[in-house]
Amino acid sequence: MLKHIAVAAAFALAVPGPALLAQDAGEIAAVQAGESCPGCNLFQADLSYRDLAGIDVSGARLRQANLALATMNGANFARCDLSVANLFGARFTGARFVAADLRQATLVGAYFGGADMTGARLEGANLSGANLAGAKGLTSEQLSKACGDASTRLPDALSMPHCR
Repeated sequence: MLKHIAVAAAFALAVPGPALLAQDAGEIAAVQAGESCPGCNLFQADLSYRDLAGIDVSGARLRQANLALATMNGANFARCDLSVANLFGARFTGARFVAADLRQATLVGAYFGGADMTGARLEGANLSGANLAGAKGLTSEQLSKACGDASTRLPDALSMPHCR
């Protein structure tokens, strides 16, 4: 019986509870005001329509965040969790997405001129109408796991499946 209690206690400590995964309103407000916040918990943050050029949110948790129509030129999203995030129509000129998690994200109509996409995870991402023609670090393997449409612009010699 004591063995079962010890195992249950160890499991409870190893698995983060809801409080550890919840968004941090103070950190979100700081980023909304234009402050860099590397490693912050910005879960479901609303950063839409904001001009946050050069902001550093590397390693931050931006899962399910809304960055629609934002301007984040030169921003650092390296190692960010942007899974299931909405990046619709946003501008990311020269931004860093190195090793970022963009799985299941909506990148429809977004602009990535000069953005570094090296090692970014794009499984299930929708890039319809996105402009990645000037993006760096994209590979056929990354793009094969995402989808786009006839208006998606990619670097020369790269292609991707069409969304269904």
